[in-house]
Amino acid sequence: MLTLATPAIACSVTADYRVPTNLELAGEAELVLLGRVVGEVEGADPWDTKLLVEPVQAIKGEMPEGTLSLAGSGLVPKDRADFGVLSNPYELNQAHPLSYIGACIRYMFPAGTTALFFLERAPDGEGWRPSGGPFSRWAEDVLVEDAPWLRLTRFYAEVAAAPEGERTALLEAERARLAALAEDPVAQLMAADIARQIEGPNPAWHEVMRRGIEGE
Repeated sequence: MLTLATPAIACSVTADYRVPTNLELAGEAELVLLGRVVGEVEGADPWDTKLLVEPVQAIKGEMPEGTLSLAGSGLVPKDRADFGVLSNPYELNQAHPLSYIGACIRYMFPAGTTALFFLERAPDGEGWRPSGGPFSRWAEDVLVEDAPWLRLTRFYAEVAAAPEGERTALLEAERARLAALAEDPVAQLMAADIARQIEGPNPAWHEVMRRGIEGE
C-alpha cells in the first residue's frame, strides 16, 4: 500500500461492517458505467466539489445522456501529484490505494483517466453517487478494452442478473474455464477472484483488522 498523507476528511466503520464482494458490488449498483474523467466543478469544500464524467459505456443500467457530475469527488490537486495514482490493473480484490488514506473511498482522480464507476441514485433523485460503501472498488481505472477488471465486471453483472439458484453454477463454470488456462497469469488472477465470490461475503471489519494486526 502506498504511504500517503491523510486528508482532513475522515471516516470510520462499525465493527460488523463488511466490504461488499465484487459480485455484491455489481449486483447492488443501479448503474455500472465506464466513463472518462473530463473535469470538475469546484465547491466551497471537498465534499461540495463535483467530478465530471463523460459516459463511454453502460455495463449495467441505462446509458446516461450527457456528462455526469459526482458530488464529493474531484480531480487530483495540481500541487499533490503523489495522489495521481492509477489502479493496479492486476489488483482485483482491494480498492484503490486512496480509499485507505482517511475518507474510506476514492474521491480523487487524474484528469483524462477512464474508470469503471459503480453508482446509485442520489437521495434527491437528481444525480448519482458512489455505490458500495467504504473500501469498495466503486471507481477503478480501466485503461484498455480487455482489462481484467472490466471483463470481470461484465461477468459479475450478468451473474447478478441471473436467478439466484443459477449463480453459483455460473461462477464455478467460469472459474474452472479460467483456471484451466494454466499459462495465462491474468486468467489465474481472474479465476482467483471468482473463487472469492463463490466463498461468499467478506469477513466483518473487526476480523479484517485482527488479521491485519496478527499478520495473517
